[in-house]
Amino acid sequence: MTRISSSPAGVTILGATGSVGVQTLDVIGRHPDSYAVDALVANRKAKELARLAIEHKARLAVVADESAYGELREALSGSGIEAAAGPQAVIEAAQRPAPIVMAAIVGAAGLDATMAAARRGARVAFANKECLVCAGPLLLDAMRQGGGDLLPVDSEHSAIFQCLDTDQRDQILRLILTCSGGPFRGWSRDRLEHVTPAQALKHPTWSMGAKISIDSATLMNKGLELIEAHFLFDMPSEKIDVVVHPQSVVHSMVEYADGSTLAQLGSPDMRTPIAVALAWPRRIPVPVPGLDLARHSTLTFEAPDEVAFPALPLAREALRRGGTSPAIMNAANEVAVQSFLEEKLDFLGITACVEATLDGVAAPPLDSLDTLAQVDTQARAYARQYLGRKRAA
Repeated sequence: MTRISSSPAGVTILGATGSVGVQTLDVIGRHPDSYAVDALVANRKAKELARLAIEHKARLAVVADESAYGELREALSGSGIEAAAGPQAVIEAAQRPAPIVMAAIVGAAGLDATMAAARRGARVAFANKECLVCAGPLLLDAMRQGGGDLLPVDSEHSAIFQCLDTDQRDQILRLILTCSGGPFRGWSRDRLEHVTPAQALKHPTWSMGAKISIDSATLMNKGLELIEAHFLFDMPSEKIDVVVHPQSVVHSMVEYADGSTLAQLGSPDMRTPIAVALAWPRRIPVPVPGLDLARHSTLTFEAPDEVAFPALPLAREALRRGGTSPAIMNAANEVAVQSFLEEKLDFLGITACVEATLDGVAAPPLDSLDTLAQVDTQARAYARQYLGRKRAA
């Protein structure tokens, strides 16, 4: 198990300019005696990355997009902070000796760096659910070999992590993931046909990036989380349920055989699960408003509408098929979401594209990262061809 020393622990953030990355830096900045920034990684926002690196005294700043290297180097000029660029530089940042790595790169793009951190025994705080969705068995095996810790940053999985009694796994009846329902809770499929990207990006309770906001609107985010929970907590799909809870106060629950259901509650602020992942098993203060249960006088729960939002049954089907099927689902979803954001695809077309790709691409066993990469490429190509045919029709 990763040991966090009494001196400030170095933290590398993969996805530093995103929502989770920025909030991680906020938490770190409030505890300078406990944490110090080692490396910051972003895709292509060179100026923003440089600003954060200088503000938080990072040792290294990396952009994955090599075309942004000149801008990054210029922005860091005179700061003493090392600059690097390219996919290999991202992996090398994760391989540095910082004991904690926040894995917050959106999508499958963060997989190689997260695997690199796992292999060297880092504490990996992961907000990138796609890593477990696409390569769960491989990532868990790398964590075992490295001897580090894998701690979830998703609020739902953090909640389960905090409520789960691993010494009594045989007494766990089910995991219950809560779901806000997104901005279109209660909408019919007919009404969903005319949804715009601007509407889908307006999440009712959470502030998130564009991709995860669209996934929340389709409920694909919950489908991904279901697969993530399966791997992370070694729980079969039939023992993982989803309930819609629009107030986003109960973040998830664990039901035990004695009739007890343990829940983690809190204000909808990502800094809480970030702080849990950074400090566990300790607790550190963050300026998150305390929970005023009197103000939340009514907490409601309902079953998800799997007809209007078929992403959940699609995720269960991908998990049932096994092998690389979850990776195919994820790749198709990333392509479809981007097409929707570019206003080239209607809202309901996102899950339709995912379903067609799941049925159209062969899913070999998940035996290596090379196999995963090949399947990912094939799934993205199939999804693009499917969308091209839809536009041409």
